[in-house]
Amino acid sequence: MDAYPADAANLTYSDHPPVLLAASSEAAMARAERTVRASGMRIGAKLPIELAPERLEVQGGATAVWVELDSDCGGPMDELLNLIAIDVRDGRYGAVVSVTSEIVDPVAARLAEPAIELIVNANDAERVAALATVLGSSEMRERISDVASDRSTERLRQLSDEVSRIAATLARLSEGPGVPPGAVEPVPAGDLPLLSVETVRNVIRARRLRARYFPEDLFADPAWDMLLDLLQAEIAQLRVPVSSLCIAAAVPATTALRWLKTMVAKGVFIRRADPHDGRRVFVELAPEASQALRRYFGEVGPVAVI
Repeated sequence: MDAYPADAANLTYSDHPPVLLAASSEAAMARAERTVRASGMRIGAKLPIELAPERLEVQGGATAVWVELDSDCGGPMDELLNLIAIDVRDGRYGAVVSVTSEIVDPVAARLAEPAIELIVNANDAERVAALATVLGSSEMRERISDVASDRSTERLRQLSDEVSRIAATLARLSEGPGVPPGAVEPVPAGDLPLLSVETVRNVIRARRLRARYFPEDLFADPAWDMLLDLLQAEIAQLRVPVSSLCIAAAVPATTALRWLKTMVAKGVFIRRADPHDGRRVFVELAPEASQALRRYFGEVGPVAVI
């Protein structure tokens, strides 16, 4: 796939630096191009994955980089994602990485930077919203007319507020009685209520059964579903990769990834590299979150927790 500049018909918002596209196939590039065109931004270059790092190293300016992946490109993909994570952290540009569900784990392993928008099997609206979010956080936010930006930013703000509330609640529960706020110390395992993996599994099973009788989206609660899944795994001494946790969240993968990113940022979840596979990360409960959940189950006792 050769790199080439967008034609003159795409030069809307010509006063803005362009969006650079990198893709794993011609079909993937076509999807990325449609999204950027629909957002009204101009395309600076269209690059195959293996050539994108070199171009980014010398690029004078870019509003954003869009990476479209429909297959695992191995080392070249890892190199590109590593570079993008560093550049986004340094504020050089924003980035959206669009993937299929089959390659969530190797991609997520490279993208610990929370400012990168990672979307999975996204529809057109979700894709445009992801780009709008990235553009809305750039220095040119006030100059970009895509009205999706404000709506998307507001949704992310609401998500962040909700996770902050969850994190605060977990912190209070982990303190236990008699511990002043701000003085939380790790609670020895022996002081925590005993909790069996079967108890947590039964709760998860009961939650999933609701979908037999009511539309599943009536009960979407990805934070709680992910908390339960990680607690179950912790008790059973199992590791949970990102892709499995997204499934457990029972919401679209892109939504689950946004919750995961925010829960990590708030200190509720911890990302931990797989010591045997550098292209995979696991997610686990932070100690305080684990303690809080165990205290919670200890207090509700035999009552059905759904």
